[in-house]
Amino acid sequence: MIRAPGFESGHGWLNVARPLSLDDLKGKIVLLDFWTYCCINCMHILPDLEKLERKYSRQLVVIGVHSAKYRNERHLENIRQAVFRLGITHPVVNDSDFRIWRAYDVQAWPTLVLVDERGYILDQFSGEGHFEEIEEAISGAIETARRRKTLVEGFSLLQPEVFSSNSPLLFPGKVLADGVSNRLFIADSNHHRVLISDLAGGISEVAGSGEPGRSDGAFEEASFNQPQGLALKGDFLFLADTGNHLVRRLDLKERRVETIAGTGRQANWGTSGGPNDETPLNSPWDLVVLGEELFIAQAGSHQIWKRAKGFVGPFAGSGREDLIDGSRFSAALAQPSGICLEGPFLYLADSETSSIRKIDKNSGWVETLVGEGLFTFGDKDGRGEEVRLQHPLGVAFGRGMLFIADTYNHKVKILDPIERSVRTVFGKGTPGFEDGRNPSFYEPGGLSLAGDSLFIADTNNHAIRVADLSEGVVRTLELKF
Repeated sequence: MIRAPGFESGHGWLNVARPLSLDDLKGKIVLLDFWTYCCINCMHILPDLEKLERKYSRQLVVIGVHSAKYRNERHLENIRQAVFRLGITHPVVNDSDFRIWRAYDVQAWPTLVLVDERGYILDQFSGEGHFEEIEEAISGAIETARRRKTLVEGFSLLQPEVFSSNSPLLFPGKVLADGVSNRLFIADSNHHRVLISDLAGGISEVAGSGEPGRSDGAFEEASFNQPQGLALKGDFLFLADTGNHLVRRLDLKERRVETIAGTGRQANWGTSGGPNDETPLNSPWDLVVLGEELFIAQAGSHQIWKRAKGFVGPFAGSGREDLIDGSRFSAALAQPSGICLEGPFLYLADSETSSIRKIDKNSGWVETLVGEGLFTFGDKDGRGEEVRLQHPLGVAFGRGMLFIADTYNHKVKILDPIERSVRTVFGKGTPGFEDGRNPSFYEPGGLSLAGDSLFIADTNNHAIRVADLSEGVVRTLELKF
């Protein structure tokens, strides 16, 4: 058997009273979760970890080993915000230099490593979909430790981080502004609700109970789970109910919510299309509507899906996570998290390749405008191949240009889709919360245009920011309930 390496090389800990060592864990069954907070697959296994923590609360200690993919994810404060946003309460160590990753010979995110009560590695699981195997292995390890009389129950060092904010919002993910009707829609993601206001911030409606759930019905009774993308058609608002793997529709006149696609369970890899209410989805993150067609950016399956005429199914993307251009189903996307439409083209923020992609909705041809691949990222304006983004989550079209929420660079940028040139218009490149002509943001996730105003879901600042494009000034929108 192989002795588990220690954690002494970690660069800071969260949710624990002090840095942990293997000596602190003697007598405990330990499950190490190697993750990075950008990764959709890492997000998907969190509910499984929570189930295991509840069931084996006195015998099992789960430790998140955060081995960052992106430069932005190496900073402990940014990891802390992700821990709050994702609801993680177990200990997390910052493995920013991959020393723990290498010591355990990990190859992919997420990877789970099971360690017995004596400090020996029992098993390793890579990717999603191993809940039953992991639970069986944990149960067996507990039984063995009890027979050996080496199991120590209870863990006193857990000390969850305390979140504090004075904002009425909590990690808002997306925003939608409609200048014609003077309406603003906000996905208040971690309050599990949708806010409806005028463009000046006067709240007129709240849809969602405020608690995570998946109930249809009147606005007050309905429930969502970490909603994200929004699309509007007349008096119907379409919503990507990401945590529930559903698409919902809000009747703004009748004040009612109904489910229009998905089953409530996460689709397996390679799921094909079918009837709306029989076909599972996989982390729908953003939406755009055109006539009777609804296009869905499915981050979890690395595809764009389409809902039309009672059916929902793949529209573009093979399901492989990569940056490959070409025809609809030979092309590869990577966690598309933002989508907008202009003329015949769908534009995508393809977050895990730090790229902006374009799909001809008539031919289905997929083309990369800027971006080079899964592990090529940075912060560089310019043209074509020299451009570097870092995990962009949002796009919006206006003034002949594509506005980009360059999320991990804490910036808003503009892309000329003809010239393929990119320049920064707002943001300093580091987290902050400043208005004015030299503003700062903290991982902005969504954008929407109404006239000369660009509305920005400034996710980690728990705020909606408004950029006056004519004046070049940013202000924070005051929401009035």
